Amino acid sequence: MAVRSRANRDVSTQPRVRRSYFECRYGQLHVYNAMPPGGGFEEGTTLLCLHETPMTGRMFSGVLGLLGRERSVYAPDMPGFGGSDSSAAPPTIPDYAAAIGDFLDTMRFRQVDLLGCQTGALVAAELAILRPALIRRVVLATIPALNDAERAEFLRTPWPAAPSEDGSYLLAEWRRTTAHVKPLRLEVAARRVAAALDNGPQASWGMHAAAQYPAYERLRLITQPALVLRPNDEFWEATLRVRNLLPNARYIDLPTLGAGWCEAAPEVLVDAVSKFLHG
Repeated sequence: MAVRSRANRDVSTQPRVRRSYFECRYGQLHVYNAMPPGGGFEEGTTLLCLHETPMTGRMFSGVLGLLGRERSVYAPDMPGFGGSDSSAAPPTIPDYAAAIGDFLDTMRFRQVDLLGCQTGALVAAELAILRPALIRRVVLATIPALNDAERAEFLRTPWPAAPSEDGSYLLAEWRRTTAHVKPLRLEVAARRVAAALDNGPQASWGMHAAAQYPAYERLRLITQPALVLRPNDEFWEATLRVRNLLPNARYIDLPTLGAGWCEAAPEVLVDAVSKFLHG
């Protein structure tokens, strides 16, 4: 009898990342998904991953391939990003949460865990507050808990910048992106800039929603066990403020990693998330 090599066994147990569409209040919601190859009867609680903006659920591709070995994992493109239809007007964080809630209702999950990054962290927080019976545990990474000065600065000069005839906005977005990607991997930075540009004039809608969200009032209402991950990106200081809002949460600082860390070092995220979800 032929014996499969270890490499072949590893490949055979690697879940395939699939894509599908679901209906939500704004139209179609594009969703990435991975699940254990064996069918999932012994798998852990389903995990829903909510991306930062102006990225898409694709930023979790490496994470899905790893976490999908032990549980079903879903990563939707939030409305107006990637392959998902947009709302007619700029949404608020509760609007994004309601659209993701439509997906949760369609799937009829009994219970789910949440992982949210940046804007996605605020959407995850809102879902946890509104659906405490459904949401079991919450992982929040790089949280834009902005103060008044930071909020005013973003609203004054939102990013990504609007297109300009001379193309200078392209260099501005490249410089803004590479300033925060740590360690600097050019392929990761290029994907992030491309995703931002692909979302067109709606690219800044997610951060507009985040800037206007009353994070200080809402985050303290989370009752589920929570893990806060703090990479060294543009929200390094903002995420630190959450300690006063969620004093019972677990905290992990990641000072050597910055923006794009979910793509550049997915194993770091997976290790932290797996230990927390199993805890």
